[in-house]
Amino acid sequence: MRFPRAIRLDQSDTRVYAVAAEPGEWAIPGAFAFHDAEPETLAGKARQAFVHGFLGTLSFGWSTLVEVAEIDATEFAEVVERLAAHFIARYGAPDLQTARPLARAEAEFAASLCEHKVHTLLAVERSFGAEGIVERFKVIRPPRGTVHTKIWTIVDDDDEE
Repeated sequence: MRFPRAIRLDQSDTRVYAVAAEPGEWAIPGAFAFHDAEPETLAGKARQAFVHGFLGTLSFGWSTLVEVAEIDATEFAEVVERLAAHFIARYGAPDLQTARPLARAEAEFAASLCEHKVHTLLAVERSFGAEGIVERFKVIRPPRGTVHTKIWTIVDDDDEE
């Protein structure tokens, strides 16, 4: 099965989000995190997470991009269990029996986004619409015939002498 995995191309996620997902952790879209948000009150890092973030399932931090990766049945079950526990701890679900089906539905939705080649990058754009949160997922592919070559390096200010 394929599933989204957080990827970090540079350090911008650590600056853009209050908590950044760690590279390599399994991720879901996570729109439920904003189910009670008021559009006019979302600002700064919370707004960035709403507009462009995928939710990591270990750190529960945000990632701007995910890559399609292979997940085995055991890892998928662990994602569901972590999400169910998160629903209890963060959102007040009454117990695991109640939270598991919701967590499984979130995980299955995330997996449904990954009908692409392994290592394909995905991005999300969210907005508020008349019916609530609207999500648009984008597949990021290099232009045909383009070979990607690293042409710069990001250097943290702390690393400069």
